[in-house]
Amino acid sequence: MPANTPDARPAPPTGAVIVPAHNEERVIERTLHRLLPLLAHDTVEVIVVVNGSTDGTAAAARHVPGVTVIESGIGSKPAAMNLGDAAATRWPRLYLDADIDVEPEAVEAVFRSLADPRGPLAARPASVIDTSASSFPVRAYYRARARIPERGTRLWGAGLYAVSREGHERFDAFADVTADDSWFDALFAEDEKEVLPTSPARVHAPTNTAALLAILSRHRRGYVELDGDAAAQSTDRVAALLRTIRGPRSAFDACCYAALAAAARLRTRRTVGAGTRRWETDGTTRAGRPAHGTVGAR
Repeated sequence: MPANTPDARPAPPTGAVIVPAHNEERVIERTLHRLLPLLAHDTVEVIVVVNGSTDGTAAAARHVPGVTVIESGIGSKPAAMNLGDAAATRWPRLYLDADIDVEPEAVEAVFRSLADPRGPLAARPASVIDTSASSFPVRAYYRARARIPERGTRLWGAGLYAVSREGHERFDAFADVTADDSWFDALFAEDEKEVLPTSPARVHAPTNTAALLAILSRHRRGYVELDGDAAAQSTDRVAALLRTIRGPRSAFDACCYAALAAAARLRTRRTVGAGTRRWETDGTTRAGRPAHGTVGAR
């Protein structure tokens, strides 16, 4: 039979997409509508866990046909993912932040890779950061960050990651930590995880420096809660960035990066120990805007 006939297409993948959502009424439908092609088959389930929300997130999610919606009064992302795990019946599983745009083809590629016995235990699609609506200092920060060499495979920082059934045996439940993606990433050796060369998931950057600082403070607090070595990591990253300076623009970008990193470090000292009870959210990206400009494919 010719390879281009409909019967020769690969079977649809099996898996579950779990979306923890706290006060995401403005973006949840945008995120879920992108996943509708996955729901055309009965092999993929999409589960939204609305946790501690005070807006219409649950009602908005229910507008999307085929999506399972669970409501919890506990405003905790790890607790929401654990509830999603308890409700899900299929493997592999992709955990997706409610404001991340991902193409169904990328999700399918991740599911197929994780279902392969020779494939990784944990994976995510490639990702890009959309700075099209961001202020000049925010764009400068992300330009600088994109120039910092990354060490090894990084599952954290993209707003989504996935695990096979075998990989999930590494943990009984998601830990109650702020940096769930860093915690998850550390469970797997370098040869057990992969960032797949798919169409990239789109991460919406904050539109202003105040919003960016809030997010950086949360990220830094999460690192401190996990290993307490965030200061050394930050110093190493700034040093690596300084080595990339090649002119006035890159120098300005590096200054923006260093200044915001220092400000986040000062803010973090007041919030370490708050755990998931304190969760800084970037409200500037919750407007359901179209995405078109990107920085830093990862």
